[in-house]
Amino acid sequence: MPSKDRIRRTLRVSDEIVALIRGCHPQLKRKIRAGLRRILAEPEAGKSLKDELEGLKSYRISRFRIIYRISSKKNIDIVAVGPRKTIYEETYRIIKKESNP
Repeated sequence: MPSKDRIRRTLRVSDEIVALIRGCHPQLKRKIRAGLRRILAEPEAGKSLKDELEGLKSYRISRFRIIYRISSKKNIDIVAVGPRKTIYEETYRIIKKESNP
């Protein structure tokens, strides 16, 4: 029986990220969705990022990462999803674009 104290959270995912996930291999897609459910249940599950990406968290799924931000008690914004090799540079570009429209 769910407790009444539990906060109902919402994941906010851009259409770009949804399209990217839909285009992934089915096995990777399942892992990403499981990771998103874990983030929704435990927002603090990811590793806090440093320096230019401070305020963001990274959740590991094999060689992929989900980069997200806890924007409020009820909302979690998914910033980027991608392979570890390029995701941090890509996230930095996204953050820069958001701050300088």
